[in-house]
Amino acid sequence: MNREIRPITSSHTPPPALIAALRRLLRPLIKLMLVNGITFPFLSSLLKSLYVEVAREEFLLNGKPQTDSRISLLSGVHRKDVKRLGEESQLEYAPPPTVSLGAKLVAAWTSNALYLDEKGQHLPLPRQASEGGACSFEGLVSSVSKDIRSRVILDEWLRIGIAHLDEMDRVCLNTEAFIPENGYEEKAYYFGQNLHDHIAAGAHNLLGQRPPFLDRSVYYDGLTPASVAELSELSKKLGMEALVAVNKRAETLQKKDAEQAEAVQRINFGVYYFGVEEKRLPDEK
Repeated sequence: MNREIRPITSSHTPPPALIAALRRLLRPLIKLMLVNGITFPFLSSLLKSLYVEVAREEFLLNGKPQTDSRISLLSGVHRKDVKRLGEESQLEYAPPPTVSLGAKLVAAWTSNALYLDEKGQHLPLPRQASEGGACSFEGLVSSVSKDIRSRVILDEWLRIGIAHLDEMDRVCLNTEAFIPENGYEEKAYYFGQNLHDHIAAGAHNLLGQRPPFLDRSVYYDGLTPASVAELSELSKKLGMEALVAVNKRAETLQKKDAEQAEAVQRINFGVYYFGVEEKRLPDEK
């Protein structure tokens, strides 16, 4: 069982190692925000509302509702702002329509034996059921949802780069993982979801909560561009194999767990790769 997390509300100095880690992880986010015109005042306002929100939801005393005074004490946000922010409705960004349905379609396409070859690789699918029956793109969409036409999904997938048509006019999945190439809203949604869960797993471990989550990586420097290119391809190959294997097993277990009262948990498993010319950050010695 996880131990209770008790916030420090005195004039405690944060651990220098944590401050250094925060400076490092925030740098790429700040770069992204600057490119997109998100200024410090805008971010400051956003952070203020999040401090209040997290203090209100995550640090309850004996399950009792939070008071504005305690939230102010925990967060450092003035009490009048706590009250104002508590009365305002916060923006909840729903996933783009292509995400929830699309994820189910990709999961089925990469795990259901009907859509796989003898090596377990997903097959190109004829567009219409009249050509391939159940083993067609129309059949795939129909197996997941009866409420939307396969042509609508196909047009959107072609637009954002999830699929393409081959020389035989069959629908081909571009990647085993649902990562759009061109759809900004879709990519932004996964950016938020995946980084949230990765940081949440790391924070869970740093706080000493049990059991710890898997959070490992392989780091090497002093490599040539040729070596980095080779490792990039190896990482892509092995990473996709791991994602496909977990996806197949997760879909099987989700079907088995359907209708069970305990089926209220979620998982997020991912891999990442980052390879660039070494550049020492200003805050690194």
